[in-house]
Parts: sequence; C-alpha cells; structure tokens
Amino acid sequence: MRKPLEGVKVIELATFIAAATAGRFLADLGAEVIKIESPKGDPLRYTAPSEGRPLDMYENTTWELENANKTCISLNLKDEKGKEAFFKLLDGADILITNWRVQALERAGLDYDTLKEKYPSLVYAMCTGYGEFGPDKDLPGFDFTAYFARGGYLETLRQKDARPMNVIPGLGDHNVGMNLAAGILAALYQAKTTGRGEKVTTSLFESAIFNMGMMVQAAQYKGIGKTYPIDVREADNPFNTAWLTSDGRYIQTCMPDYNTYYNKFMAAIGREDLVDNENYFPVQNMQAKNLGTEVYDIVTEAMNKKTVLEWKEILTDADIPFSVAQSWEEILEDEQAWANNCFHKMTYDNGNERTLVCLPVNFAEMGKPEYNRGPLIGEHGPEILKSIGYSDEEIEELIDRKVLYVWDDMDNKFK
Repeated sequence: MRKPLEGVKVIELATFIAAATAGRFLADLGAEVIKIESPKGDPLRYTAPSEGRPLDMYENTTWELENANKTCISLNLKDEKGKEAFFKLLDGADILITNWRVQALERAGLDYDTLKEKYPSLVYAMCTGYGEFGPDKDLPGFDFTAYFARGGYLETLRQKDARPMNVIPGLGDHNVGMNLAAGILAALYQAKTTGRGEKVTTSLFESAIFNMGMMVQAAQYKGIGKTYPIDVREADNPFNTAWLTSDGRYIQTCMPDYNTYYNKFMAAIGREDLVDNENYFPVQNMQAKNLGTEVYDIVTEAMNKKTVLEWKEILTDADIPFSVAQSWEEILEDEQAWANNCFHKMTYDNGNERTLVCLPVNFAEMGKPEYNRGPLIGEHGPEILKSIGYSDEEIEELIDRKVLYVWDDMDNKFK
C-alpha cells in the first residue's frame, strides 16, 4: 500500500524531541526525512543516564522513539562546503523542520524571510520554547520550563501546600511535535496545490496555554470557582478525583456533569441511602451549602473498603468513567495498548528485545508503519550526498576536511 507522503522530502535541522517528533510522524507516513546533525550528534543521544537506561549508541530506545525511519547526515554547517551541501539538499526539499532559536537562524541565513526568496514553495516549520516573538523569544526552552512551569502546570495542578508534581522529558515535547505536524500537513497541501509555501510555527509555551485553555479562560471569573492550586478535597466537583483503595492503589473517576452521575455513583459505592439526598444533589445544592468536602469524605471512606480489582468490576458494571492509575511497568503489559498498536518489539543487534512506543495515529489502509531504528551519527552521509550528485572523490574530500562526519561502526568512533 502506498503511503500518504511518499515522494515528499523533509530536511530536519533540529535537536532533542519536539521538532524531531514532527519529523518522525512524517517519516512514518512515507516521507524521506533527512536529519542533519553536528559532528558530536544530537544531545538527545546522550540522555540515557537521566532516564534510568544504559548509555549505548546501539541500543538507544529514546533515540528510536524520536528518530526511527529517518536517515542522517552529519555536516559542519560553519564550513562553506558544509553549508553548500545543506543548500543542495534543500534544493529538492518540500519541508524544512527546525528548532534553532530565531537569532541563530538569522545569523546563519536560514531564517524564513531569507529562504523563501529562493524556495517560494518550501514549507518552513519551526518549533521554539516561547514563541517566535516577544521579549523571551530567544530564551532556551525545554518542556520542564517553557511548558510545565511557565505554561501553568506546576503551579496550578499541584496539591495545595505541596511541591509541584514530578515531570518527565518528552511529555510536552510530543504534544508540541504533533501540533507542528498538523500545521506542516496543512501547509504542504497548500504548497502542492498552489505552489505557495508557508511558515508554520508553534512552541512549548503556546501549546501549554492551549492545553490549559478551559481553566485559563475560567480564571477571568473572579470569586466564583476555586483559585488553583487547590486541596482536591475542596474542589468544585468532588467526583473528579483519584481515590485510594484498600490495597494502596489509586482509581481516578471523572464525572464532569455531577448531576448526571450522582445517584448512580452513590449506589455503586454502597450508599443507596444518599440517592436523591437534597444536601448533596443536585450540585447547586451541594455547592450552596458548601458540602463538597462531605461528599469527598463519604466517597473516600467507601473506596478505602475494597481492593482495586473489586472496584474495577463494580465501577465497570455501573458504567462509571474511571481508570486505575497505572505504572509504566503496567502500561508495558496493558492488553488494550497492544491491541491498538501502541508498541513494537525491536530486536537489537546485541540480541536484546525491547518494547518501543509507536506514534498514536493509525491508518487503516496504510497499516502499521515499519519501525527502522534511528540512524547513527552521519550514518547515511555518503549515500545522501551521492543522491544529489556528489562523487566519491568529493565525498572523501569533505570527510578529510572534516565537513562530513561518518560514524565508524567498527571502532565506535568518527572517521
């Protein structure tokens, strides 16, 4: 089956996660994605110790997640010959993806206004920490800072009087990368139908604000709802809470419309005596009498009397929206995840078999895309240059001049 983006060529001039996620998605859809790295490689290649994994270039699960199905060339773009090779690659490209900061792009002559004169049909996709404009456009941005902290997660979603939640890399980045991919595909359609390119941008900060949009907007209405951070016991709706079971597990329920679920939920937890209780139902009565904490305590006491397995059966039968709070180890064994192509089994050259995560968009006709490991640093450099007309002699000259770097698989170093 032909893939949707076969014949599309993408140049990815980016490091770390967010922009690379967009490139990975396009690669899964059949685009030729050429990743351009510096001689030392993308810093993402070296993050294993921070994630609790061994540092191994040949078994690098994070690298596969962000860069599977791509090819890679390592060029010294500070050298005139390296920049010349870059522009020859761009000559045949449909899309450029970058996460370089605005000032760096301008210094290198790779900003949109400069490139669009030569490449009027190019889709120019840029991902930043804080956005393209404003006083902080050139600040370094990671999802820990631009997304979780400045975007409102850490301050508002913590339990009142507690430290902010622990955060992990990639959570914000993946969100941003898929936002960028959506914009790229719209711009690509325009370019293919009209010949007119487009500049597509998004950022960690902007994406976080959009995600928080409902509550950011609600914050304008002073004196009505609770001001976050809150004690969950004092929430406006006590049913949207994680409950502790008798065996120490948490079950999250979600009943945005309290009135629709109140009687059914009370019956499910064994409190039929509270069905239609005018103190707690409808929600307007409960809130007017300031009895939300009583409802919370009633449910807390009930949930603490049964195990997580018992509650799973009870809540499923009652059709109450819930889910058990799972660990990563449990997710790896989750039958629902495997049934929906969330995972791929990769066997590495060292014989180790690892479970790798797939992108969360499925195509019925195309089927599940192949999962080729991410490239080593500069692994495909010579063949990429040959494809745009470089001779063997010219390639060797670039290697000798230290413009082109190629991973030497025999002795695990550059040559």
